[in-house]
Amino acid sequence: MADLPVRFEERMKVLLGEEYPAFAASYDKERVQGLRFNSLKFPDRIRIQDAVGSGENREAGKNGEGKEIREAKAVCEAKADCEAKADCEAKADCEVKAVCEAEVTWEEAGAAEAAKQIGQETGFTLERIPWVKEGYYYSGSRPGKHPYHEAGLYYIQEPSAMAVVELLDPRPGERVLDLCAAPGGKSSHIASRMKGSGFLLSNEIHPARARILSQNMERMGVRNAVVSNEDAQSLAGTFDHFFHKIVVDAPCSGEGMFRKDEDARSQWSEEHVKMCAARQGEILDHAASMLAPGGRMVYSTCTFAPEENEGTVLAFLRRHPEFCTEQVPAYSGFTKGKPQWAGPEAEGWGLERTFRIMPHILEGEGHFMAVLRKEGEPETAVKAGNRDQLYLDGRKRKEVFRDYEPFIRDTLSEPDTFLDRKEYVLFGDQLYLMPADMPDMKGLKILRPGLHMGTLKKNRFEPSHALALALRKEEAQCFWELSPSGDSIIRYLKGEALSEDAGTPEGCLKGWVLVCTGGFSLGWAKDAKGILKKHYPKGLRWN
Repeated sequence: MADLPVRFEERMKVLLGEEYPAFAASYDKERVQGLRFNSLKFPDRIRIQDAVGSGENREAGKNGEGKEIREAKAVCEAKADCEAKADCEAKADCEVKAVCEAEVTWEEAGAAEAAKQIGQETGFTLERIPWVKEGYYYSGSRPGKHPYHEAGLYYIQEPSAMAVVELLDPRPGERVLDLCAAPGGKSSHIASRMKGSGFLLSNEIHPARARILSQNMERMGVRNAVVSNEDAQSLAGTFDHFFHKIVVDAPCSGEGMFRKDEDARSQWSEEHVKMCAARQGEILDHAASMLAPGGRMVYSTCTFAPEENEGTVLAFLRRHPEFCTEQVPAYSGFTKGKPQWAGPEAEGWGLERTFRIMPHILEGEGHFMAVLRKEGEPETAVKAGNRDQLYLDGRKRKEVFRDYEPFIRDTLSEPDTFLDRKEYVLFGDQLYLMPADMPDMKGLKILRPGLHMGTLKKNRFEPSHALALALRKEEAQCFWELSPSGDSIIRYLKGEALSEDAGTPEGCLKGWVLVCTGGFSLGWAKDAKGILKKHYPKGLRWN
């Protein structure tokens, strides 16, 4: 068994009572691993107009109409596909039983298809995680060292942590904040549920972790997110009552990480638990001011400590009578919160509506989650700061588009989707497309102000790696398919030039070509007389 802090063991024995032996025994089990498929990568599930948040589709997303239509269509298609088979459950080529059920979402159907593809091509063993639509346990090969990982098809994530976004339930068209977002698991999950419509702010206070967050959002092909590097107080000064939904996955004492992290065990102390609880309260207070009336906030930790869980929520509710715990559906194996662990004064505050994932009950490291609702009617209008000064003025836009527009028209299948947007901003020679619903964020430290389109060079435009990963195969006029298991894909990821016969070109093979593997975008190459020159970023190249 893991060498646990003595005082931690004593505390857990008191809290768990007769459950403690089973809890302690969970530390002797092999640690489960999880990955979550990225629905932004699923082909033919979302049109590009949704992905860039344009006009009619963005409005449809805001009232839920667009989401319902798309999901209903996906359900019907999945169900029809299954019903066409003689025995849906028995046939191996029917991805999962859930695909045949009417309530299946397109996330579930798409994840099932992706899981089937991966299982056939990689040797991974995948098993569905019950509480998340796109989540799977994995075993076998290393999924982090595979071309599909570089393509952003999935995010490697601890299974318990995936539950947070399920409880948040972000929707297209909403304004969402992930306040403590690094390394990006929850933010990329939120982005996939938003389907590219709305505004996502992914924030991380620590600069190095914020850079990792930005890189992961790029890899996952997120278009409508801004990555910031600020403290909660600074953000609260800008976003008063602004967000429909907020995630606060707060820094904690990390008790749920003891099984996999020796440092977490060695650094634990009761004093650290108390310090974390105080810090969590401050963060929640600032988050509360940023949540719009009628909005939902999910507070989560990866600790078992009552001081940081039920205790922190109780103290927050006492300070903020405009909030209450919200009863939401949850997986049947989730453990209800323990009001008695926070003391006798905790009764009557709805703490039994919070959730715990315990490692001796479910296959996961452990998590605490509380869904908090702010009273009031949901806002129908957004009061955002004036951003016009950020946009390219007419003269600058004409200058930029001189080289940018030909690239877009020559490379993309629906160029007007990008060309009809006004939300462009230029940082030096770097061109970004900001989310349509982004407010004025002047004075804040911004690492990524939206989708990085590329670099303006002398008489030409060079597309970014981020743009390649944000595109789906069908959005490119020319794409070049490399086998995920062949030598050519490895050579490409190492930054080597390839000849045209190394892959399967489709469409016109000239100029900028979108390199794909298994149907998923991976990066750019540029055709030059039959040689596809390397354009895979140096910092990402395989050794």
